[in-house]
Amino acid sequence: MTRIALPDGRHFAVTWSIPDAFGGMTDAMLRRSAAFHRVAGVDVDVLTFDLRPDTPELERDLRKHGVLAPGVRIVNLYDWLRSHPLPGGSLRHDPQTFTPLTADEADETRLRGDIVMSRSRLDAQGNALQTDHYRDDGTLLLSDRHDTRERGVIGGRSVVLCDGDGRPVRSWRRLWTMYRAWLDALTAGGPATMIVDSKTMAPFMLTYRRAHVMTAHLVHASHRSAPSEAHPIRSSRREALEQLDDFDLVAVLSRRQRDDLERIVGRRDHLVVIPNPRPLPSPSESVPRDPARGVVLAALTRRKRVSHAIAAVQAADAHAGVDVHLDVYGDGESRPALEQRITAPATIELHGFDPDARRHLPAASFLLLTSHSEGFPLVLVEAMAAGCLPIAYDIPYGPADLIRDGRNGFLVPPGDVDGLADAIVRLQRMSPRRVARMRAAAVRTASRFDEVRVTGIWARELHHAEVRREVRRTGRFGRARAAAARLPLPRPVRKAGVSVVSAIDRMARGFGRVG
Repeated sequence: MTRIALPDGRHFAVTWSIPDAFGGMTDAMLRRSAAFHRVAGVDVDVLTFDLRPDTPELERDLRKHGVLAPGVRIVNLYDWLRSHPLPGGSLRHDPQTFTPLTADEADETRLRGDIVMSRSRLDAQGNALQTDHYRDDGTLLLSDRHDTRERGVIGGRSVVLCDGDGRPVRSWRRLWTMYRAWLDALTAGGPATMIVDSKTMAPFMLTYRRAHVMTAHLVHASHRSAPSEAHPIRSSRREALEQLDDFDLVAVLSRRQRDDLERIVGRRDHLVVIPNPRPLPSPSESVPRDPARGVVLAALTRRKRVSHAIAAVQAADAHAGVDVHLDVYGDGESRPALEQRITAPATIELHGFDPDARRHLPAASFLLLTSHSEGFPLVLVEAMAAGCLPIAYDIPYGPADLIRDGRNGFLVPPGDVDGLADAIVRLQRMSPRRVARMRAAAVRTASRFDEVRVTGIWARELHHAEVRREVRRTGRFGRARAAAARLPLPRPVRKAGVSVVSAIDRMARGFGRVG
């Protein structure tokens, strides 16, 4: 396999956390990072910023299940600080605000085994007023106070980092300033690429601009707000998407979403379409497919509307006389309510979260996707690659980009539970020959999203972003260089070791030098 050349330097994926029962965004981020390692030969550090005390155990568990590939590792801010000094900076804190907690003052304690990782002091509503972090030997690592103006009332911030003896050495008034210092320490002035997956971290990454760091934001879900809202972009994504130019590259997962977003924010050369890569097929023995078995792979949240899938299968089973079974893999806050909706326990089974739930797709006949919205649901591609036919609501964005109704799956009007049930019945009553043709068509569709092809798209767009950065930085050829940045890169830039300036010069000569 020809090695694809990503930009030189270190590669990072930026997210807030890796939850225990993670969903499609985290899964796609980990799969893309694995593809970068396998196809382009680069290691990827997944950066997390949450207070989770057991990141090393999480990483071991994900490797055990094959979810975290060699060449990909999880690096948590607080775990890193426990074992690395953070150089530079200054200590300018008010000693009166540096009030380390005693064990008796703590309202909440996080443990890793028997080791105290952090203690927190909370207000009456459960909000953190102060969190102290500790090293494995019990010494104070970091004290983060949120009530410096009046003790017990949120207001003001003091973040104090301590050395190995628990003595203050650096301080900040905003946590984001410490985040930036950490990223500076990780990159150490060398070239780096950071792909921001989390909408939580995207506003922070807007503020991280370094000459040696290229930042890209991948929008995993729909940007559209509810029709009842005045602003077309949902509030959780508004800040990042209204400041697109502060990223070197912004990627969405489908052409329809890019076109829709451009109608709101205007055309941008650095707003591109890069789908999620399909994971490599697991080396497993062929398993018999149950033609009556359906699956759902989704978080059990209101946005996923798994209740619609349950209702449709029960309707098909009860009213159409079709004997089908649905296995649901996922967990979330909606699980208790979903359990109440199951009137036929022999027909519906909730299995909980399974990090490797995709292994069940080759044995299933169909997959149901009933979300309110998606960016580009990777689960559809995974199901189609396994010959498991998708039955999906025609929502923005994703399903209509993949599914040709009646040819490689089924599209149903959004929210139409009866339509879902009808599609299930329709599939069960088709001839085996026609179903086999549909499964073969689904596999062909999924082949467009193999990780070699998608990693190649990332390489192309990241190199284009390098050129645009260099154009902005130097401006040596004015309009000619700007025009050159919009051209496909010449072959030499795809080879490791060729400078971006050289590539720009080659392209600019095609337009004639200006200035």
